[in-house]
Amino acid sequence: MLSAFTNSLKIPELRQKIFFTLALLFIARVGANIPLPGVDPAPIKEFFELRESTRSESEGNDILGFYNMFTGGALLNGALFALGIMPYISASIIMQLMGAVFPTLARLQQEGEPGRQKISQYTRYLTIFICLVQGGLLAVALRDSPGSLIQGFNPAEIGLDGSPLGAIVIATSPTLFLFNTIIFLTTGSLILMWLGEQITQRGIGNGISLIIFAGIVAEIPRALVTTF
Repeated sequence: MLSAFTNSLKIPELRQKIFFTLALLFIARVGANIPLPGVDPAPIKEFFELRESTRSESEGNDILGFYNMFTGGALLNGALFALGIMPYISASIIMQLMGAVFPTLARLQQEGEPGRQKISQYTRYLTIFICLVQGGLLAVALRDSPGSLIQGFNPAEIGLDGSPLGAIVIATSPTLFLFNTIIFLTTGSLILMWLGEQITQRGIGNGISLIIFAGIVAEIPRALVTTF
């Protein structure tokens, strides 16, 4: 297997595609570690640790932890890519389902490449809408988080060491924070969508799947530490 990989690097075109794919995946990982403006990731990480330590085995998997895994830890980091690639996947699924309901979309699916391009354009528009909705919900959740200095609250949640959790959000204007956070989260998700499309077109494999895979692999060490 190692020899096959080494031989593949000897082919210039294939080598270029491999390096191109790795470079874009690296950018995706960097974006998953850039905190949103006004957001301190440290209290978010402590909040996740608190949830994991107090959750009983009968409660099953934590939905926040599951979503964080698919974002490659970006949600845990309060990062630019906190929404992950999920809005684009949701939009793609919705468009496929709508194709079975609306005759116009069904005809577009049968028109070949022009129809696929049109559906891709509609999918991008729907992705933006989903990003705005999900980004707004996440921004409100961050704004209303315990200890948020944006509202002048005192930290109310107690951490693992018995001390209060720190402020997740530090900002001066709640309206400006909401606006900036929604814009940054939407932009981050659209960047991931673009990276995935570029990998699919100019790299190796399906870009969206590789971005999700890279995020899951990046979260394996943390998952092992918290489990054992």
